[in-house]
Amino acid sequence: MYGADDAFIVLSYPDAAMAKEHGNSESASTAQELVPVAQYVRMSTEHQRYSTENQTLAITEYAERHGMHIVRTYEDSGKSGLNIRGRTGLQSLLRDVQQPAVPFRAVLVYDVSRWGRFPDPDEAAVYEQTCKRRGIKVIYCAEPFTNDGSLSSTVLVGIKRSMAAEYSRELSVKVFAGHRNLVQRGFRQGGAPGLGLRRQLVDENNVVKGQLTRGEKKSIQTDRVVLVPGPADEVETVRRIYKHFLEDGMPERVIASNLNRQQIFTDLGRPWTRGTVHQVLTNEKYIGNNVYNRTSFKLKIAHKQNEPSEWIRRDGAFEAIVPPDRFAQVQSVIVARSAHIDSDHMLALLKHLLEQHGVVSGLLIDEEDGVPSSSAYRSRFGSLLRAYSLIGFTPKRDYAYLEINRALRRRHPEVLAEISAGIDAWGGTTARDAATDLVTVNGEFTTSLVIARCKPTPAGTYRWRIRLDASLQPDVTVVVRMDHANKHPFDYYVFPSIDFCIDSLPIRENNGFTLDAYRVDSLQEFYALSGRSLLEAA
Repeated sequence: MYGADDAFIVLSYPDAAMAKEHGNSESASTAQELVPVAQYVRMSTEHQRYSTENQTLAITEYAERHGMHIVRTYEDSGKSGLNIRGRTGLQSLLRDVQQPAVPFRAVLVYDVSRWGRFPDPDEAAVYEQTCKRRGIKVIYCAEPFTNDGSLSSTVLVGIKRSMAAEYSRELSVKVFAGHRNLVQRGFRQGGAPGLGLRRQLVDENNVVKGQLTRGEKKSIQTDRVVLVPGPADEVETVRRIYKHFLEDGMPERVIASNLNRQQIFTDLGRPWTRGTVHQVLTNEKYIGNNVYNRTSFKLKIAHKQNEPSEWIRRDGAFEAIVPPDRFAQVQSVIVARSAHIDSDHMLALLKHLLEQHGVVSGLLIDEEDGVPSSSAYRSRFGSLLRAYSLIGFTPKRDYAYLEINRALRRRHPEVLAEISAGIDAWGGTTARDAATDLVTVNGEFTTSLVIARCKPTPAGTYRWRIRLDASLQPDVTVVVRMDHANKHPFDYYVFPSIDFCIDSLPIRENNGFTLDAYRVDSLQEFYALSGRSLLEAA
């Protein structure tokens, strides 16, 4: 921060024309007295108060008060702050500050959240450090502290970054819960309707308002979207695909060629492929089922193919254009045609596909003749990742966390059994609810178990992913944080509900006294406190 007594850095311009070129309407001599700075503004769709115009106005006023002159603007409009992908303004800024000659001395940002709401607060620090290494300060104009590197400002910036990250996490949870509720009520959430279907807009009372065209979005918050049958010719095409597959015995590739010869194209106006035909044959929306969360991209960290148990569904939500029994017959045929192929042969086919393309994916598998579908590989090997590992293929994107999560889910009942045994050894009693996994201890209080996955950071520190089910409302929550390999417990936290806030979680190695007061190296003390001793009668 530049105070009244600070000596300003002077950037000399060769002449008045150059000063004018940098946006200063004053004379060259006046421009020499001002500190050249850049501004970075970002707006997603969160709040109007964060519009780029409002940010620019506040930054301009700050610059004028502190003897600064804005010579360059970097802007990201309509961009999420969860990661740097797609934020061309911030990317350009980071490139420019690493050039030999940087035409500004600082970057002005409205507040810490405009710099980014990165799920990992360390990511925000990395980008700020990139600027600082080049002598470029990052100044947050609307924050009540000075970002001058002092202990107090460092602590406050860290807190603000964590608050921004937590805001993103909480918003993600709330948005997902809202989508889940709407899906279960029969409303469509995102995605193109597909051939033979259309999106119909209804109001909060289910009164039809009209159909949405491609790319058109609802403009009123309380309006909802449902799927309805589309044009008769498209509906007939969908039914023909099912007829060709079931009655004529045509595989997907032949059906695609047949449709293309007749100049019948997909809903996107493109030629048919084996994969697009397969999608029509396997998507439950054609029998009226509303299925959501097949894949997820929470906090824009990594795409995830979710297990069917994680899907959110409402059967019979829409009018079917394919009879359910006919759809079931198709699924039986698809599963049966790979049932006679043993696992070694399936892997051999997958390895041949890898040798042909140098890479494999669900889409490539579904497009290849003579190869079982991607769903068949998931069913046979548990996941595509597992099948990939068996042929020695590692995707560029690291999906290892999926295997870790599965291992931790398998570990969950084992740890519950260990806790029950530990309490029993101290004379206590336990009863486990099979539906919720809540453990009732001595008939007096309930306990829930959370196993937290460890994620080492590039800096060599540890972070933990902790997800709680707030609906359980246990009296005591036991958090087991795993080690860096996610094989053994690193430490434990035992939180009583009376002192525990779900918004404050031990995600770092050291989390301050208010959290670490509940930290233990083993659960022996918890077992002892839960135990009971028999007393002899007087």
